[in-house]
Amino acid sequence: FPDLSERADGPSLIALWGGDQADSEFRLGTREYDWHSHLRGQVFCVESGLVHVRTAHGSWLLPPHRAGWMPPNEAHKVSISGAMSGWSILITPEASRDLPDRPCVIGISEVMRALVRRAVSWATLERLEVEQERMIQVLLDEIRRAPHEPLHLPMPTDRRLLRIATAVLEQPHDNRTLDEWAVWGGLSARTLSRLFRTETGSSFAQWCQQARLTHALERLAQGDAVANVADSLGYATPSNFIAMFRRCFGDSPAHYFAKRMPLRD
Repeated sequence: FPDLSERADGPSLIALWGGDQADSEFRLGTREYDWHSHLRGQVFCVESGLVHVRTAHGSWLLPPHRAGWMPPNEAHKVSISGAMSGWSILITPEASRDLPDRPCVIGISEVMRALVRRAVSWATLERLEVEQERMIQVLLDEIRRAPHEPLHLPMPTDRRLLRIATAVLEQPHDNRTLDEWAVWGGLSARTLSRLFRTETGSSFAQWCQQARLTHALERLAQGDAVANVADSLGYATPSNFIAMFRRCFGDSPAHYFAKRMPLRD
């Protein structure tokens, strides 16, 4: 099967339906794809599970029914947890010019979903009709204007901060204070606080909470019980974790992952 993400010719936009089949161009399931890049830009969405994308700019979480945007030739690494179906659209560099120049997570409108549903049936066409080309332009407008979701975990570049950030990701249950992390990292608390906000745009406390949410979403997507996830993050009770999750996502973990909005009729 040809790798359509590397195709320079043909339609400016190719839409694919993905599953966990071995011959799927957009293969899902539970797996990891090591560092790679594509000639075409890519928008991808899953109906279940979770996608975790890592780039030089940081990490992005992609829960169900949010779309991820990856610009052309952007190196990235992908971890997929329990995703059984979803879609992807591949966009030529020329058609990607007005889209974001960095990876991001975007919300999906009803118009976007309907246009993708229609475009999936064109995937094998070499040439598109004029009406189909017009639909592609509307779809590109929907992607460009879509709201960005706060599911980005930027990584600092300072060597000392990066060491601390990596330790937090590896030990999400560690509830050390900023002062304690500063001592461990070999810098003052004031410097840690100032540099972390400068390099990531978030306070250290906000970043740590987002890192724990990253861990929680991955565990929940794999089917782990809420009580086990709460315990792994160091919460005294599951209800405390559920309250934090609800503040961040506006829903309980159970309802958040139970929602399904099928793409195809």
